[in-house]
Amino acid sequence: MTLSALGWDEARAAEFQTHAAAGLVPARVVLPHRHACEVLSALGPLDAVCTGRLLHRTVAAAELPAVGDWVAVRPRPGENRADIHAVLARRTAFTRRAAGPVPEEQVVAANLDTVFLVTALDRNFNLRRIERYLAAARAGGAQPVIVLNKADLTADLPAQVAAAAAVADGVPVVALSATEAADPAAALAPWLAPGRTVALVGSSGVGKSTLINRLLGETRLATGAISAAVGKGRHTTVRRELHLAPSGVLIVDTPGLRELQLWAEPEDGPEENFRDLAELAARCRFSDCGHRGEPGCAIAAALADGTLDPGRWAGFQKLMRDDAYAARRQDAVRARAAKADWKKRNVALRRRLRFEADL
Repeated sequence: MTLSALGWDEARAAEFQTHAAAGLVPARVVLPHRHACEVLSALGPLDAVCTGRLLHRTVAAAELPAVGDWVAVRPRPGENRADIHAVLARRTAFTRRAAGPVPEEQVVAANLDTVFLVTALDRNFNLRRIERYLAAARAGGAQPVIVLNKADLTADLPAQVAAAAAVADGVPVVALSATEAADPAAALAPWLAPGRTVALVGSSGVGKSTLINRLLGETRLATGAISAAVGKGRHTTVRRELHLAPSGVLIVDTPGLRELQLWAEPEDGPEENFRDLAELAARCRFSDCGHRGEPGCAIAAALADGTLDPGRWAGFQKLMRDDAYAARRQDAVRARAAKADWKKRNVALRRRLRFEADL
């Protein structure tokens, strides 16, 4: 196993020089656990555990190794085990706000070149959900691709592809069927180059595991049949794991996301996914138009004459509200994290002073 096959490059090597000088070696996380991981390195697969120092420095759970992360490890002589001393900076990541009452970032997958946003052309098909996944993917920096799976289950494929393309704002849209005889890898070939990392994300039952099995050329992941009661696939994947395909591409499988609340935000905010609305709003009579009935509002006029889909406008408003809410919660989280960091520093300082006083 070579590092380049895992996505290693010269920029990573330059970044790693300090760790290499300390006798550490690079490895990539293929299966994370709570404070331990299964990693791949030039030495082969290793079971790795975070050092106490790394855990002590960690303020938020999102700073711990996630699937796709590069880590600096020290192998244990004579064992297939290693200690994780550091997590290298992430170039890209697909993240979300973790489910639950406590605002916390959850890293779904890290260091991705492409994110396949998988939705199914059955009862799962939802344009507002596609918009939300696009916003999350763009916020993380990886290239998004919309994958419309189960094309064999729709009676009007061209219309649904056109609807997805209308909200994609230039993002590629690929329709396929993971269960049909045709090779789905052919449709996704532009993004499946050796050494590249792709992740499949989407809600439960859209066929991610079936599609990955086809890309891997073997039935490596469990799959479930479509539920006759609800007309959708069943949830089968329960962990995030990186797989190396025979073609050389690295594929991250992720559990179905029952909800997707944004954590990170795009550089230009969620509006980046709604440039058509931004162009329309620029035609309003007043530059500070709130689009709530003001005279000369271009948004209101477009809604009235049917040129603007009310669902797209409602989806944009909801995404903006969620973004504002997430920003407020993140401010509170950052404040708590800073307080916790200073507390750790003060405790360490007091211990050192007591130790020096005892000398």
